[in-house]
Amino acid sequence: MLRGYLEWGEDRAGMAVGLEVRVPFCDHRLVEYVYNAPWALKSFDGREKSLLREAAADVLPKSVYGRVKSPYPSTQDPKYAAALQEQGKDLLARTGHPVFQLVDPGRLSAAVREAAPQTTPASRSGLEHALDLAVWFDTYAPGLHSPDLNSVRGAAYGR
Repeated sequence: MLRGYLEWGEDRAGMAVGLEVRVPFCDHRLVEYVYNAPWALKSFDGREKSLLREAAADVLPKSVYGRVKSPYPSTQDPKYAAALQEQGKDLLARTGHPVFQLVDPGRLSAAVREAAPQTTPASRSGLEHALDLAVWFDTYAPGLHSPDLNSVRGAAYGR
């Protein structure tokens, strides 16, 4: 199923720009093998994707072979951080929102006050999680019945 989904998405994206695209790592036998390989084998040299790097070492350019993995999806655009902060401010204005049964408004307030281009990864992640959780509450309107949620507050902020 995953293979079909990835091939469908890759095919549509490729065809949109006139490219023939393949998804070589979606063969179920390869996925099953790598999934079951011990972690020590997957990172035998202390780096991520060691098994894949070595398997393709003779066909990869040195610049790709030695490249550090970048997190995906991630944008470094300061406008994204600023947009998160604006949405966080809008959420803070909704003082009765049920998300504040789980999210500490003080920490959210601190995250929206940081200088947007220098927003820390922890603050950005906390903002993203708080906003995602707020959307979830708005969409599904669940009821929370725990008498003390202070113990789980701030989990999205790394505490």
